[in-house]
Amino acid sequence: MAAFDSSTQKSAVQVENGAEFKVDVFSSSSELVSKLQEKWAGKKQPYPAMYSSVFGGIIVDPAMMLIPIDDHMVHRGHGVFDTAIVIDGFIYELDVHLARFLRSASKARIESPFSQSTLKSILIQLTAASQCRKGTLRYWLSAGPGDFLLSSSGCTSSAFYAVVIDENFSQCKQGVKAITSKIPMKSPLFATTKNVNYLPNVLAKMEAEDKGAFASVWLDDQGYIAEGPMVNVAFITHHKELLLPLFDKILTGCTALRLLELAPKLVEQGRLKGVRAANVSVEEAKGAAEMMFVGSTLPLLPIIMWDDEPVGDGKVGELTMALSDLVWEDMVAGPETQRLPVPYV
Repeated sequence: MAAFDSSTQKSAVQVENGAEFKVDVFSSSSELVSKLQEKWAGKKQPYPAMYSSVFGGIIVDPAMMLIPIDDHMVHRGHGVFDTAIVIDGFIYELDVHLARFLRSASKARIESPFSQSTLKSILIQLTAASQCRKGTLRYWLSAGPGDFLLSSSGCTSSAFYAVVIDENFSQCKQGVKAITSKIPMKSPLFATTKNVNYLPNVLAKMEAEDKGAFASVWLDDQGYIAEGPMVNVAFITHHKELLLPLFDKILTGCTALRLLELAPKLVEQGRLKGVRAANVSVEEAKGAAEMMFVGSTLPLLPIIMWDDEPVGDGKVGELTMALSDLVWEDMVAGPETQRLPVPYV
């Protein structure tokens, strides 16, 4: 028999009975800050640093890593974001990600408060202040705080936020399962813009997890293979071609683009016959010899089961791992054009 906890029962009753539930009123900022800091007391900080253009600087206290409630990104979803990885003290492909970031902002009709070079400088300084040698950078551009209306015309300025996440990751070598998503895919305008409206992506990811899969695969409005909820997808045909879906209706993945640039090395070695992007039918995809998800921290994740059917022989593909090795080597020891050293103090 379970032990009876009267305090737990009392708390439950208080929550259910609105008349008995007492809401704290914080009359001073010091009281609120103290309350916020309680959450992080004695815990490792997973977010060692944040930048906020609203505050005008870098924040290292996680209790103060906050966004205004009247920010239009919060209550209207009027914002875009992007990422980059930090590995061994270098930021990988920051320029490529920033260029996509600003393209997304343009589509969302958000004008950046800073130039691309200034955004880059802020992110480098943020990473240096974080002292994080391995993790991810995430950054957002919002229409900004101002009011709770639909239009952003009342916002005095757009806002830029960024955070460093202390995150350990390694090259993925184990195969995973995938499913075909039943969640409707976003239209091309929104799918090709990396915006904060990620509810379809969240539901597609949860849908996959419910079925014991890593992620789902979307089909576009013509029935062609599209993408995963936070990853691109690629195939190796039985003719030993690397095949990726066209980017006209999906997000142009930076890692996927780099994969297309690096893969010809395997063609030169005679291991691949070709590299191409094209419309990929379900029939062609289901008949592939190998399949993989492509994303920043993976960088390639072998898929060995799709809709409860084996992909190829149901094992991690040799060419998938050869391609993964190419991208991983580029991440940890690639040219200066790809890897930006962080000037830690």
